[in-house]
Amino acid sequence: MITVEKKEVKPKFEWQNAALTNEKRIDLLIFELTLEEKASQLLDVCPAIERLDIPEYNWWNEALHGVARNGRATVFPQAIAFGATFDDALIERVATAISNEARAKYNEAIKIGNRSKFAGLTFWSPNINIFRDARWGRGQETYGEDPFLTSRIGVAFVKGLQGNDPKYIKAAACAKHYAVHSGPEEFRHEFNAVVNKKDLFETYLPAFEALVKEAKVEGVMGAYNRTLGAPCCGSPYLLQDILRDDWGFKGYIVSDCGAISDFHKFHKVTNTPEESAALALKSGTTINCGNVYKTLKKALNQKLITEELIDERLKESFITRFKLGLFDPIGTNPYDAITSEVVDSKKHRQLAKEVAQKSIVLLKNKNNILPLKKDIRNLYITGPSASSEEVLLGNYYGLTSSTQTILDGIVSKVSPGTTINYKSGVLPYQKNVNPIDWTTGEAASADACIAVMGISGLMEGEEGEALASGDKGDRTRLKLPQNQIDFIKKIRRKGDKPLILVLTGGSPIAIPELHDLVDAVVFVWYPGEEGGNAVADVLFGDVSPSGKLPITFPKSIEQLPPYEDYNMAGRTYKYMSQEPLYPFGFGLSYASFEYKNLKIDSDYTVTVDITNTSDVISEEVVQLYISSPLAGKVDPIFDLKSFKRIQLNPKETQTISFKLNKASFNQFNKNGKTIIRDGVYNIYISSSLPSQRSIDLGASKFIKTSIEF
Repeated sequence: MITVEKKEVKPKFEWQNAALTNEKRIDLLIFELTLEEKASQLLDVCPAIERLDIPEYNWWNEALHGVARNGRATVFPQAIAFGATFDDALIERVATAISNEARAKYNEAIKIGNRSKFAGLTFWSPNINIFRDARWGRGQETYGEDPFLTSRIGVAFVKGLQGNDPKYIKAAACAKHYAVHSGPEEFRHEFNAVVNKKDLFETYLPAFEALVKEAKVEGVMGAYNRTLGAPCCGSPYLLQDILRDDWGFKGYIVSDCGAISDFHKFHKVTNTPEESAALALKSGTTINCGNVYKTLKKALNQKLITEELIDERLKESFITRFKLGLFDPIGTNPYDAITSEVVDSKKHRQLAKEVAQKSIVLLKNKNNILPLKKDIRNLYITGPSASSEEVLLGNYYGLTSSTQTILDGIVSKVSPGTTINYKSGVLPYQKNVNPIDWTTGEAASADACIAVMGISGLMEGEEGEALASGDKGDRTRLKLPQNQIDFIKKIRRKGDKPLILVLTGGSPIAIPELHDLVDAVVFVWYPGEEGGNAVADVLFGDVSPSGKLPITFPKSIEQLPPYEDYNMAGRTYKYMSQEPLYPFGFGLSYASFEYKNLKIDSDYTVTVDITNTSDVISEEVVQLYISSPLAGKVDPIFDLKSFKRIQLNPKETQTISFKLNKASFNQFNKNGKTIIRDGVYNIYISSSLPSQRSIDLGASKFIKTSIEF
């Protein structure tokens, strides 16, 4: 037998030698580039440099709750629903599925020469801003109002997205929008978020710090607004002092799209594009999503920057592309082997369903009217969200050929002998044009009526996407649209049969006038492609609801401080002294739970016994809060410090532990520095915020112990 020796193909350029370190390869590559070529690679749209075999690359991609804006992909529930699961392990599985689909789609895209926007591997997700005000239309993209919950879900998401290979990352995550960014949408290009140091370090920065230090997030996106007077993409304090120097961030920094042009157009901190480019580059912004960095050569000629600084930013840019394996031969990277079979696969659809199931929040269940029986004789379904695919999607979504609306899910769940009627009954956001009512009488006379109401991404979202919003995506009214309120009241006036209100939305919907009228309230968020099946699973008892609110639901907009005020006084469960409609962390179950034997030992390990006192198997989210000696005065009234999701069989008792440490009791002084207060700290274990309002709404009784410092 004759053997032929396989010869290794020598790289055409020295920088292509995969045996060298990425850092050495980048130095060799930058040496080959002209000034014009260097500047071109600092934009979000990087043109090909054919003489060096560098392909075109577009940095802009999204993966908020699935690969977005790029064709077929699994549509998971909206990000706010991730927060409602209180399940970081589950969300890491979700992000792993998303990154598998991302790699598969990228591998296929390269085969057909598709290197366009939304086809790359640098995902500008997750959004870890704090949902500090219920009016913010983009709050649906976040994990809620709590920094600790946001950090745990965010860290899990980044780890799943980036993978665990020692050399390559599967996809590059990006923490956005850094920092102190949560509306108003209308003024985001010109707004100055004024915040004190206590709130900055206690509320707005912890999640970003966790993603940098724990998850090693590859990118950070600077926000549009100014913070403390400086535009976020041109703030040495945020980008250098805190992000790189204090936290040790090593990745790339990208501007939000068009944010650098805002410097001279709206913030008026510079006079020309060249000055804006120089300010951003010197402050630390690596990639300009936009066109201002096209003026870098002019800025260099004006001596506003140096070529050495351009080279420094190029290194920050190229390291991500090298870690993704974009300059290595196909087959070198282990993720090159992921094939298209994973995209919207049966396994991923089941995962999307699981997330939806665990995110659904039961807010009221009078006389245990839920779950309904599958062999119910006569069921009426109504409401503009029942048959809507729009309410499944949220924003920043992918597409699938098979979505399950809430109507679909209910119809597939009940007995074939059940009489089901459906009519939308009411328009989403305005009075019916046709005054003839063929719905409310039938709805009121059925054995039960499921009214699927709420809002969609047409009413809340980013400034240009929420087409039905009169406030550029924000919500200046928190109530359910008045025509929907009137419709529910009319159904109730015509009869007293069970009336179940199912609400879709990505933010708090205030229903104080409906809470007492209806028999059950179920909040389902924007539940993704399998949302209808998941909702039906909960309504008919195949799954006991276990989602918890990741944001406080106020009774009305009057309970909120001014929208433009970024101080935390009066905001979120931590500082809101007024009684809310539904508290943070709240969510009922078909089971009942009892907490006993709460202890804390000398190494700050907290143990507690939890018993399922019912006959229903269910999961429960056990929450641990602390209150400092100055709680409600200087420090938060309550402060979430840990949580665990567990499953309990009927009558089962489990002992669970929380591994705290002394730093778990840290508070923040007016200078943003951590301190331990002298005095007694209370420790609470509960199924919701440990407040009287939670108890009044049906939450399990909380228990508490204390420790003194």
